[in-house]
Amino acid sequence: MHCTREIAPHIHWVGGSDRRLALFENMFPLPQGVSYNSYLILDDKVALMDTVDAAITRQFFENIDHVLAGRAIDYLVVNHMEPDHCANIEELARRYPAMKIVGNKKTFQMIRQFYDFSLEERCIEVCEGDTLPLGAHTLQFFFTPMVHWPEVMVAYEQSEGILFSADAFGTFGAHDGALFSDETDFESVYLSEARRYYANIVGKYGPQVQSALKKLAGVEIRIICPLHGPVWREDLGYILEKYDRWSKYIPEAPGVVLAYASMYGNTENAVDLIAAKLAERGVSNLRVFDVSKTHPSEIIAEMFRLSHIVLASPTYNMGIYYGMNSLLHEMAALNMQNRKAAIIGNGSWAPAAAGLMKKHLEGMKNMALVCDPLELRSALKQEQLPAVDAMVDAICASME
Repeated sequence: MHCTREIAPHIHWVGGSDRRLALFENMFPLPQGVSYNSYLILDDKVALMDTVDAAITRQFFENIDHVLAGRAIDYLVVNHMEPDHCANIEELARRYPAMKIVGNKKTFQMIRQFYDFSLEERCIEVCEGDTLPLGAHTLQFFFTPMVHWPEVMVAYEQSEGILFSADAFGTFGAHDGALFSDETDFESVYLSEARRYYANIVGKYGPQVQSALKKLAGVEIRIICPLHGPVWREDLGYILEKYDRWSKYIPEAPGVVLAYASMYGNTENAVDLIAAKLAERGVSNLRVFDVSKTHPSEIIAEMFRLSHIVLASPTYNMGIYYGMNSLLHEMAALNMQNRKAAIIGNGSWAPAAAGLMKKHLEGMKNMALVCDPLELRSALKQEQLPAVDAMVDAICASME
């Protein structure tokens, strides 16, 4: 049975949701599932804006068939070639032999990498700023490379002011009936997953996101149609401001993410004490994570949100405990920067974690240590409480 929504007159959402998928890209947990958005424009010519993941192919074609009501698709616009959006290209080509595929040079290179069907006489290659008239609607194309693949472009429908934004402005989380951001409490339902999506999928490419935002500042956008998550038709400034801030690596709020590794609870105890002392000092945004139990995507997302980071780890096999080492790798890979930090290292023999964590942070951009690392020998001792207080003082002072 079809399940579609009208975005604007003659423009329809024909996507769907997958609540069964456990890991996005076989990596990121999806406790609320994920949505895949695709859009049909009905005009003198019919244009389909991207496809969906193979997991919801049946729903996708039921939706398309309902909206088309017997018409054929003239153009398939491929803004992004990642398989969760391009999985149905070959089947569409089979069903609609006259359908043209609209993309850029890199788009067609990737189609040939993923598929073996003939592209002869099917391709319409567009360049920056090119337009595609459909009748009353006209699509204009803007290239946004590395947001977050090199072939990515966005399509702007001029008459309605609709931006088909590819993966930009997307979020984890299935649609729970509502399609539009104003039909739900976005901050409660989606914001944390939108941040986690941005930080872990797009976060590395802040400069490229900034370039895209500047490029699109010259067009009047009234609706944003991303490939994942809610469609934006009200309060667009809200999500645009988030993307501007995230892509500049500017924290949303003062606060502290305390991420620790602990084998027997001693390092955890030191972190709990620091968190309690920070709370006593009035720091209200505190998030404490055990790196062995919490997926790094959750921790990274909170690091994008808050201004300060405390990392604590024992030494393990002369290095950093594996879970903490993985988190530090993720931070560097995702271009984490512009945060104040403190370090706690532990070691029963040949301690090395603190110094190694410090080297990792020094390799990231504008990561400033607020104090010297706190070194534990197996467990926190009474005589080290002044050093704990000094760390808390330094964190609080750097928030002022």
